[in-house]
Amino acid sequence: MTSFVHGIALLGFEDFALAQGLDPRATLAEIGLPGDAQDGVISGVQFNALLELCARRSANPLFGLQFGLQQGAKALGDMLYAIQNAGSVGGALQALMQYFHVHSNGAQLQLERHGGYARLLYEVTDGEAHSVRQTVELAMGISAHLMQDLLQHAWKPRGLLLRHSSAAEPGLYRRLLGITPRFDSPVNAWVFDETLLNVPLSAADERLCQLARFHLDELARITLQELPGYVQKLLRIWLPHGQVCIEQVAEHLKLSPRSLQRYLRAENTSFQALLDDTRQALAARYLRDSSLSLTQLAGLLGYADLSTFSRAFSRWNGISPQKWKRHQLSASTAPLSPACPAAGPSV
Repeated sequence: MTSFVHGIALLGFEDFALAQGLDPRATLAEIGLPGDAQDGVISGVQFNALLELCARRSANPLFGLQFGLQQGAKALGDMLYAIQNAGSVGGALQALMQYFHVHSNGAQLQLERHGGYARLLYEVTDGEAHSVRQTVELAMGISAHLMQDLLQHAWKPRGLLLRHSSAAEPGLYRRLLGITPRFDSPVNAWVFDETLLNVPLSAADERLCQLARFHLDELARITLQELPGYVQKLLRIWLPHGQVCIEQVAEHLKLSPRSLQRYLRAENTSFQALLDDTRQALAARYLRDSSLSLTQLAGLLGYADLSTFSRAFSRWNGISPQKWKRHQLSASTAPLSPACPAAGPSV
C-alpha cells in the first residue's frame, strides 16, 4: 500500500526553504509535487525524498531537524486539538498515537515504559522509503517541540536515541536540542522520566477534546474511494440549512477546494456532479413524502429561487416539478388492477 502524509506536514516549507537558499516551488516540482501540496495529501515516499533532496541541495545535513523544530507541534494539524485538551501528558501522547495514522500512515509511534523511564519511539514503516534520516530527525524535532509545549520547563529528556549515524558534529545537535543524541542505536526514541506522563494539562477542555476526536475519527474512516460518498453525506446534512459551496466542504475536510476537486476527478466525479445528484435525490424524496411548497423545497435544496430549482429539475427529469408530482400522485391513487382468476384445469 502506498503511504501518505497529510499536506500540513509542509507547513512553513516555502519560507524555510527560501532561508536555506532553495527555490521551494522548483524543489517541489522536481519531486513531482504541486505548489499547493500543503493543501492536500501527498505520497510518503515523495515527502521523504523532498527532505533528502533539500538537505543535499542546501548542503545542510540538519535540514529535517531544523525544519521540524521551526514547524513545532502545529505541523500535526487537527491532531493538536485532541492532544492539547487531553487530561495529562500521558493522555496527550495516547491521543497522538491513536490518531497519528490520520496524519501519516507510513510511520508509527509507540510509548514504552522501562523501570521508571518512558520512551517515545518513532519508526518509518514504509518499505519504499530508502534513506529516512531527514524524516526521522524532522519527527524528533516536532516531538521535542510538542513535549516542551506540554511540559514547559519540566521537559528535561534523559536521552535521544537515533538509529542512523551522525550527519553533523554532535555539538550542533546539542545546540539545537539541548542534548547530544546516541547515534547508531537500535531505535529512534526520546527517553524521559516516566513520572512526566502523569503531569496534568491545566488548559485541558474535555468537550473540545471529544469534538476533536470525533472529527479525527471521521477523517480516519475516509479513503479516496469513499470520498464522494462522504461529500454527499455532508451535502445531505447541510443543504436544508442553506446553500452549500465547495469551499465549505473543503474547509471541513481540511483541504483546498482545488485539491478536493482533484481527488474527486480521480474518482470520475466532481463537486457539482455530487451536488446535482444529491439535490435530485432529495427533491424526489421531498416531492413524494412531504407537503412542502415548491418554493420551500427550493430553499431546502439550497437554490436562490424557485425558477432556478424548476430549471434544474426539468433538466434532470424532462418535466417540471409540478407535473412530476402530479404523475406521482396519480400513480399512488390509481386503483389496483383486479387479480386474474386462477386458470382452471384444461379439458
